[in-house]
Formats: sequence, C-alpha cells, structure tokens
Amino acid sequence: MAQLNPQTILEALATVTDPATGRNLVEAKMIQGLQEKDGHVAFAIEIDPARAGDMEEVRKQAEKTVHAMDGVLTVTAVLTAEKKGAANAAPPPPQSGQQRPAGHGQAQAPQAGADMLPGVKSIIAVASGKGGVGKSTTAANLALGLAAEGHSVGLLDADIYGPSMPRMMGITGQPASADGKTLDPMENYGIKVMSMGFLVDEETPMIWRGPMVQSALEQMMRDVNWGDLDVLVVDMPPGTGDAQLTMAQRVPLTGAVIVSTPQDIALLDARKGLNMFRKVDVPVFGIIENMSYFSCPHCGERTEIFSHGGAHKEADRLGVDFLGEVPLHIDIRTTADGGKPIVVSMPESEHALKYREIARDVWSRIEKATGADAKSGPKIVFQ
Repeated sequence: MAQLNPQTILEALATVTDPATGRNLVEAKMIQGLQEKDGHVAFAIEIDPARAGDMEEVRKQAEKTVHAMDGVLTVTAVLTAEKKGAANAAPPPPQSGQQRPAGHGQAQAPQAGADMLPGVKSIIAVASGKGGVGKSTTAANLALGLAAEGHSVGLLDADIYGPSMPRMMGITGQPASADGKTLDPMENYGIKVMSMGFLVDEETPMIWRGPMVQSALEQMMRDVNWGDLDVLVVDMPPGTGDAQLTMAQRVPLTGAVIVSTPQDIALLDARKGLNMFRKVDVPVFGIIENMSYFSCPHCGERTEIFSHGGAHKEADRLGVDFLGEVPLHIDIRTTADGGKPIVVSMPESEHALKYREIARDVWSRIEKATGADAKSGPKIVFQ
C-alpha cells in the first residue's frame, strides 16, 4: 500500500484528464494548493472561467479519485480561475436565484439554506472589523455561557488562516469519521467544536486562495455531524472578505454580534463589519465593548487604557443595542490561553458572570428572531 502524501495524491490525480485537451490535470499544471494532513486532503483545480460548467464533472471525478485512496478521510476539491487582464475586476452580480460562476475567485458551492445544517436551530456570527480585539475569546466564552444556561451549543472556528479554538477550548487531536463521509466534531466542556486547526499543524500556514477558503468553510458545516443544536456560534475571521461573505450569503444566520475595543480605530473597522451584515440583511444583535477598562488586581485602581465607552456611543449612533462591556483582565487572557476559558474555569467570577449575562441577552434575541413571525433566512441584497 502506497503511503499517502502529496506525491501519491498527484499520481492519482494524473489519471484524471481534461476532456477538452486530453491532458491530465497534473501534466496541465491545473492542480494548485495541495494540502494533506492525517487523511484530510484539499486542493484547487485552476481552470478557464469560461469553462466553469464543463469542469464541474472533472472536479467531481478528481475528488472521487482521491477519496478512493487508502487513508483518505475527507477531500475538499474546488474550481478556481483567474481571468487574464482582469484580476481586480468584480464579477457581475448574479440574477435572482442564480449562483455566481466558478471564476473571479468564486467557488461553486451548494445552495444556501438549512439543508447545510439540518439539526441546527440558530446560527450566531461573532465578528469584528479587525484583529486583536478579543473576538475569539469572546466567542468561546459566549458559547460556554450559552451552554451554562442549558442550551446545546456548537462552536465553529471560521478563521481558516488563524484558527484559535483548538487551543482556547483545550482540544488536541483530529476528528474521527464513523462513516467515512462526515466528520464527528471534537468536544469539550459540553460543546461541539470544529476548526481547521484540528486538520492542519498549528505552525503550518494556510496559503489558500478565496475559493478554497469558501469550500473549506462549507465543508466544515455540511460534512460535519453537528447533530441537534440549539445554537451554533461562529467565530468569524476579522475583516469583511471571502469567509465573511460565505457565511453571510450561504448560511441562514440568525444574527451577528460585533466585538470591538473602545478606541476610534477599532470602532471604524467594527462599523464596516456591522454594515456588511446589514447589506446582506442579517440582524445585528448588538456590540460588545471588549477590553473596556483595566482594573489593577493589586490596588483596584481603574485605568481606561483604550479609552472607554466608545462602543456604547457607536451602538447608539448606529441604532443597534449595546450588549455590555468586558474589562481587560489577566484572568480572561490566561484562562483562554490555557484552554480553560473563564466561564468554565472560574464560573463565579465577576467576568464569567458578565459573559453569562451577555449570553442570556443574546439568547433572548435568538428566541425573538426565530419566533413564528421571524424570517426563515437572510435576504441577499446586491448593490
């Protein structure tokens, strides 16, 4: 039995030919971004965007060929394309009910809707406009706060380039697959967790184009056995790029929570994230001000390192709710870095109780959003 590695995978892909040219995918240098770790394989097939429809069958054949190899658990194969001379040109918006073609950095993907996550009752995105504001720490503690209130909770780490949930949730190892088709999520503290960090070494950079990121996100939802959940909390990557649009346009998000620090530069980026959700008609539940102030653990003196109250004022200005403020505190940082977030490691502490208070507030908004009069999913608006 040949050992599974990039070379043996390429040898298998060399048996798949492009019907238009008769050349195999490897000979034609169409295979890009090949990654393999512990039986999980991902790659892109670079094509002429005009042939997107024709090449879908080739993509399926390539995926099937690799999946048949000994030792392969999952395969993510996507079509990607760059139109010469128009790398920065934006594709025309699709007509109502149509998908974008698999060119201009857009991957072919299944239709959005509850089919992707059939047992999940609600999905909450925790987002920020920029990195470094404590969004992942907030997402983890919010998820644990919801679980502490008696709800069944999943946590999806949507940051493909910088996954942090394996470390924060104290989980090591790789997910198993009972049926060889879907992955079973990892679990700790009563929460189901999925992250690219389970599939790739912590120090391995993910050098992937947008279509592969989109496909990986969809596979972590569609091909993971999430089971029945009251809520799936999604830790979004910072910014307003491919991953954010994939989640906003492919998944029926119940709502979004924006995390920001108080200073003006962070609020400027948070505003962009908030407006992105508004453009795709996803309800914004409110803003959390993280690192709101610093209270000295020795003398108790309060210092507003990043200013204070900026997120509250911004929420008022933008007409969204303010969900609360969380201080800059060493216990929040050390417990997250140590894989035991403060909500589970110090459940009676002031800061853990604050996260639980925010979680109760978020849950009340979920109940309103998923009530009888609520919309079944977001309406996509292109401008």
